Amino acid sequence: MFGIISHKLVASTAGGSPGQPILRAAVLAMMSNYSTATKQIMVREALNSALDEEMAADPTVFLMGEEVGEYEGAYKVRFVNSPLTPVSKGLLRKYGPQRVVDTPITEAIDHIINSAAKTNYMSAGNINVPIVFRGPNGPAAGVGAQHSQISSHWYSSCPGLKVLAPYSSEDARGLLKTAIRDPDPVVFLENELLYGESFPVSDEVLDSSFCLPIGKAKIEKEGKDVTITAFSRMVGYALKAAEILEKEDLEAEVINLRSIRPLDRSLINNSVRKTNRLVTVEEGFPQHGVGAEICASVVEENFNYLDAPVERISGADAPMPYAANLERLALPQVEDVVRAARRACYRSVPTATTA
Repeated sequence: MFGIISHKLVASTAGGSPGQPILRAAVLAMMSNYSTATKQIMVREALNSALDEEMAADPTVFLMGEEVGEYEGAYKVRFVNSPLTPVSKGLLRKYGPQRVVDTPITEAIDHIINSAAKTNYMSAGNINVPIVFRGPNGPAAGVGAQHSQISSHWYSSCPGLKVLAPYSSEDARGLLKTAIRDPDPVVFLENELLYGESFPVSDEVLDSSFCLPIGKAKIEKEGKDVTITAFSRMVGYALKAAEILEKEDLEAEVINLRSIRPLDRSLINNSVRKTNRLVTVEEGFPQHGVGAEICASVVEENFNYLDAPVERISGADAPMPYAANLERLALPQVEDVVRAARRACYRSVPTATTA
């Protein structure tokens, strides 16, 4: 279920476009992206603070969604081993029922695809739809096929939508604040299993003006032997795989996509031209996936730079099993990423027994 954040577009008073203040803030944030971390915060704390600050700064911002008000977020009971900070904690009490609205249980994909994504185009640019559809994306744990949907590739195939998938607390906070300020519809895909994860953040990230630009990926780890792209929870898997590969004298460059639509094709292409190899990692289905789009783009633009076939690591092409042992087999694991990188670097034979 998606929480919905919407706000009225504030017209520029100086003749500039509404996106200019966002761009300036985003550029400043990007420049301080690698500053020294000073504090650990959870992803759900980062989301909560971003919502709170944007609602405080703009009285036209409001929150709608299933269980976002009285219950303070549908996922607060899932994390019993960590301090309780639901994503929408305290917002109803602070901003009241006119700005934090509990909605019936419903699915919103028709409103996203047929209304939000197309209204600006169909109105010849006269009507903006400044709305953020945010909520969990991807498999959780032991919830079966119907609650393990990975919808990043669905939404990213739709023109008119911007699609973001944060990994860390910095991603969650900076991207959500930018999404709320953006004049266009944004789908903000959060991984439920990351809500309780803590990440180091800098003082700049905690500043109320901090934003991250849409469409810009981040190099989480530099390397020269193979490029690994990932988003959301799979960034952590890619980083763990890179640590293992480093012990084998293989330097992997790990790219955190952050933005699924638009993709930072320039950064990906530049990385592949340096490493000459590519491995994409995602939890979604292999057919028509995000990795498939990246591989096609890289082959189209960098074929002469590739020293090995591109490798795609994805979830199984089947509905998610309920049993824990089968669920693990259906999802990418760190060792899968390691084996793919070894194959790309000719450190193993690509046979059925090692694939």
